[in-house]
Amino acid sequence: MATLRDIQRRIRSVQSTQKITRAMKLVAAAKLRRAQERILAARPYAAKMGELLGNLVSAASGSDGAQHPLLEQREGPRRQIVIITADKGLAGAFNSNVIRRALDLIRQSNTAEVTLVVVGRKARDFYRRRPWTIKRDMIAFWDRLAYSHASELADYFMQQYLDGEVDEVYLVYNEFRSVAVQRPVREQLLPIPRKAEGESDAESVDYLYEPNPKAILDELLPRHVRTQVFKALMESLAGEYGARMTAMEAATKNAKEMIDVLTIQYNKARQEKITKELLDIVGGAEALKQGAEA
Repeated sequence: MATLRDIQRRIRSVQSTQKITRAMKLVAAAKLRRAQERILAARPYAAKMGELLGNLVSAASGSDGAQHPLLEQREGPRRQIVIITADKGLAGAFNSNVIRRALDLIRQSNTAEVTLVVVGRKARDFYRRRPWTIKRDMIAFWDRLAYSHASELADYFMQQYLDGEVDEVYLVYNEFRSVAVQRPVREQLLPIPRKAEGESDAESVDYLYEPNPKAILDELLPRHVRTQVFKALMESLAGEYGARMTAMEAATKNAKEMIDVLTIQYNKARQEKITKELLDIVGGAEALKQGAEA
């Protein structure tokens, strides 16, 4: 049975943990606000860019300008999967959900021609112990995330695609929905997907190109790829802070409940000890009294 000192030690230990989880929750909440503002501001631009490119490519499908290398549909099996996780844990199922979704995509590929690009220490640590090839990793940049990081990654993907080293590039990351909800999603990055035929016919737009379709696509397509990568990174960052805030709030609540249970246990043990000491005193006094009478 645990002694009073053992219970006190456990209470102090849980209280120290509670202070840490509460502090981590406050830090995550402070960082979440800025990250949330960034992603909410970036979503309309990224969505409009994707809509414009879909219309533009569909409208130019009969011209030479549409034969851009980033639009080339290939039959090869070489697939590259970009897995975006966090550098740190203590964020609930945030990292494991993305890793699980990426594993599903890898298994669906059913080919040895799958290569990985891992963003975040959690993805790197997980996949470097597996048999798949990691072509590149990027870690320790989340606290200073900038457009330059997305440009560096996107330029690497595009160069590999243009050099014919890969035939498809997919992004797997957590989409920020709310503080409590982050949804793992999979998006095709390369080749840049065209709009569906029915959707294209319903929203056909007649464009005038100046100077020509090829010059326009040469400028817009790489920018679109960089924008989509930057959006995915910002979605993941906001999702990480939201998941950590939720997880630390739950941990703080659990610590409080554990402290309450241990406090009750301590009071019961203390009361039992006091009762036992009183019984010993009363028993000793009674023995002395009987000895004196004898």
